[in-house]
Amino acid sequence: MAETLMFNALRQAIDEEMAKDDKVYVLGEDVGHYGGSYKVTKDLYKKYGDLRVLDTPIAENSFCGMAVGSAITGLRPIIEGMNMGFLLLAFNQIANNAGMLRYTSGGNFKIPMVIRGPGGVGKQLGAEHSQRLEAYFHAVPGLKIVACSTSYNAKGLLKSAIRDDNPVLFFEHVLLYNLKDDLPDGEYLVPLDKAEMVRTGKDVTILTYSRMRHHCTQALKQLEKEGYDPEIIDLISLKPFDLEAIGNSVRKTHKVIIVEECMKTGGIGAELIALINDHFFDELDAPVVRLSSQDIPTPYNGKLERLTIVQPENIVEAVKKIMA
Repeated sequence: MAETLMFNALRQAIDEEMAKDDKVYVLGEDVGHYGGSYKVTKDLYKKYGDLRVLDTPIAENSFCGMAVGSAITGLRPIIEGMNMGFLLLAFNQIANNAGMLRYTSGGNFKIPMVIRGPGGVGKQLGAEHSQRLEAYFHAVPGLKIVACSTSYNAKGLLKSAIRDDNPVLFFEHVLLYNLKDDLPDGEYLVPLDKAEMVRTGKDVTILTYSRMRHHCTQALKQLEKEGYDPEIIDLISLKPFDLEAIGNSVRKTHKVIIVEECMKTGGIGAELIALINDHFFDELDAPVVRLSSQDIPTPYNGKLERLTIVQPENIVEAVKKIMA
């Protein structure tokens, strides 16, 4: 076991898959000589050359379209969005091309590509650099969506995503790159479609993902002191959801709180509530509680920014309220 920062865990995953398969390549803005905006691809160009770690112009729609075309021909591109918000400029290529071509070609084409990069609310990055795109892309058929939250699952998930024959949107949080975690010495994979049980409990099910996992574990310290026993599940897979894991927990606790950094209106939590009501309504003893970000552009001001997203004290309050 070796303690590893998340950005290095992601780099290890890319390095290992590029060494294993010469069809894997990286492209994006400043991924080569600069090493990526958060150094996930640092020095990989020295090992694999400029054509497998490809610095692109500032033209997201162009290089995402190029990646789709190369995936059709058998390559396995990894796109890094310098900031995931910039990929809105390539919405057409990701949705209409990457998401749909395997189906609309009658299965003649596979689209084995990964679209990864930093997102979420950082520290005073401003509205346009604080995007959470999971809800934007959630309705697009053909895409798989995952959100890593630890160094361990980041590496295992990214390796699985690179090997998958479908387009995978891979969300990393800008404030988690320096998290440390113990990684096994040997190779391992983490499935793209399974949730992770962070803590078992009997009082209430807390469904969360990405950075909010860590806000939930911070809230847990106070909740345990006060005698509460929550179950915490890291969704990891945002499309498809792991309904088996969610259902097993709901049948045990009969109460659900969703904690997300996504916006409340049309967010991941909204879809989760619909699915829980569709599949597990008779198991609920209380309406599902949703803790989400405020429906406003993220302020630059640090104090205002903090007020727009869910904090550990909000989670503690929600657990107390639903248990009452």
